[in-house]
Amino acid sequence: MSYQTLEPNSLVRTATSLSPRVWLLLIAALACLVAALVVPGGSGALVLFAMAGTLVVLTALIRYISGGKSTPELAMHQQLARFIALDAAPSFTTDADGQIGYQNKAADERFGPQGGQTMVRAMGDLFANPSAVLYRLQTRAAVSGAGREDVVTRRGHVRLAVHKISGERVSYLWRLEEMMERSSSGRGAESLSLPMLTASKSGTILFMNEAMRRLVGGRVKTLDRVFPVLPLRSGQLAEVSTESGPLSALVVEIEGSGGRREVYLLPAQRRQVDATVGATAEHSSFEDLPVGLLRIAPDGTVSGANHLARTLVGLEPGEGVPLSALVEGLGRPVADWLADAMAGRVIKPEVLRATRPTNEVFLRITLRRATDDGSPGLMVILNDATELKNMEAQFVQSQKMQAIGQLAGGVAHDFNNLLTAISGHCDLMLLRHDKGNPDYGDLVQIHQNANRAASLVGQLLAFSRKQTLQPEVIDVRDVLADLAHLLNRLVGEKVSLSLAHDPELPTILADKRQFEQVMMNLVVNARDAMPNGGLIRIETECRTLTEPFERDRAVVPKGDYVIVRAIDQGGGIEPENLSKVFEPFYTTKRTGEGTGLGLSTAYGIVKQTGGFIFVDSVVGSGTSFALWFPSHGLAKPATATPMVPVAKPVLRKGEG
Repeated sequence: MSYQTLEPNSLVRTATSLSPRVWLLLIAALACLVAALVVPGGSGALVLFAMAGTLVVLTALIRYISGGKSTPELAMHQQLARFIALDAAPSFTTDADGQIGYQNKAADERFGPQGGQTMVRAMGDLFANPSAVLYRLQTRAAVSGAGREDVVTRRGHVRLAVHKISGERVSYLWRLEEMMERSSSGRGAESLSLPMLTASKSGTILFMNEAMRRLVGGRVKTLDRVFPVLPLRSGQLAEVSTESGPLSALVVEIEGSGGRREVYLLPAQRRQVDATVGATAEHSSFEDLPVGLLRIAPDGTVSGANHLARTLVGLEPGEGVPLSALVEGLGRPVADWLADAMAGRVIKPEVLRATRPTNEVFLRITLRRATDDGSPGLMVILNDATELKNMEAQFVQSQKMQAIGQLAGGVAHDFNNLLTAISGHCDLMLLRHDKGNPDYGDLVQIHQNANRAASLVGQLLAFSRKQTLQPEVIDVRDVLADLAHLLNRLVGEKVSLSLAHDPELPTILADKRQFEQVMMNLVVNARDAMPNGGLIRIETECRTLTEPFERDRAVVPKGDYVIVRAIDQGGGIEPENLSKVFEPFYTTKRTGEGTGLGLSTAYGIVKQTGGFIFVDSVVGSGTSFALWFPSHGLAKPATATPMVPVAKPVLRKGEG
């Protein structure tokens, strides 16, 4: 496919095309003029002549106000049009109202001439509801400078991108990229819209991407066939021999491995000065590239950054600060890392944390040696790795919890065997001692503490999900009503307890005793969080999820759920401790006041039941625990089979 260089006159004609309202005024003026010629002489003809003249003056005034661009702005749009003319993706420029001013050759072939029309009309046959998508993207570009969105069309997926073009009047550059045309099996550079090539030290061209081949008209073997003037200087303008004639472009050269050079062509930064207005106009695609790029000087300071890079690291335009002030977490001084890269000893990307953004942002940073105006430097490529880092944290947390669960389960089983022997021998000794024996009290203490240790082992097994549950269909309201008397005794006199139920609450499938254990643990923790008294509220709710619900690194599948909340009015939990509350043996209580297994046991029981547990806390206001159980239906729980009482044998001393 050949590319034609856009002539300035054609751009001027497109940019100064008459809008529909101007045409209407001209037609009205012409109608008044014709009527004045037809109507016989007199006051009527004079009135029509006056109306025609007024409409002509009004048309000229509107055209003057909203018409042509200033010389600097026109030069910028000319330069922009030259480069998007070479793009294989359909591209448009529009004003703030969405009216198309210019479209490249690819857009002509795809949509036909659309001059004077709006983007909404041009995209009307491509995908559904284009007005909402275009309005959303243009609003995003007006705020942040650029926006993009993947849209499903009749022909497949397309990526619609928009960039804000600043000037006397704000305009926008739209680009439509067919994602199905990208080759997933080819080299990564084939999908770049920027022309690039790879060359050896001797000037032999080793690789040219599709954009470069289209630009120069095919595959060439040596650099002198592309650049008449050698050697190339990174960061400076160079003349490029294209199929349609010479063209100026900004050359960016990056040193690769094995002495290879990667050469990228960017739109030239040209400064054109109008003698009458003294204005300057500059345009650079470096600013609007969809990849975060930083230029690093030999002393380690940032000498240049595009819009996306400034957004990622929180950098102000024109601010020159060391890279070490923007990122951290390398494990060694950033200055030494940059020095190694300058010397060609570092090629491995690193993931660092940006220090300036208020929220946590991780960046995958790749360093490449580059030459800027004859001086050595570095080109830094930034990629947002926040989501990847969060997934890594989730994986580490799951591995840690799995390891703790396996350790707790193994220790619990071994410890349970020891307790069985201790408890059994203690029972035998109690049979041989009556209450009057001096050792009887010590044996009772041993027996009681062995039972407490067995209860602790049960909690460990519940956390490791190795405890055998006996699930049954239960009504949460009935279970909480039966448990209310015990809970009221647990909370004491200073703390009051209230229950509130959803009238249409379904049943759940759970182990009744373990559910009671979970509620007791939550209520005891709520009581301990309010030493001066307060109110503990237990609320139940029925909720239906039509879409999966994501929270705290957990995904709740869609369906019907019964939610049980335990809410206190205590001092709350510090934000840095929220992620640790379900870990075994973690507690903020003093020694002797708790084992740190209450919430971990509740976590294990709820997860083993197939439910979810979440915690919300505000320091100074209180804490709320929410238990999510899958609904089992609206039927009442089945009546349990009555147990046949077994007569307890009468044991006498010396027999058994």
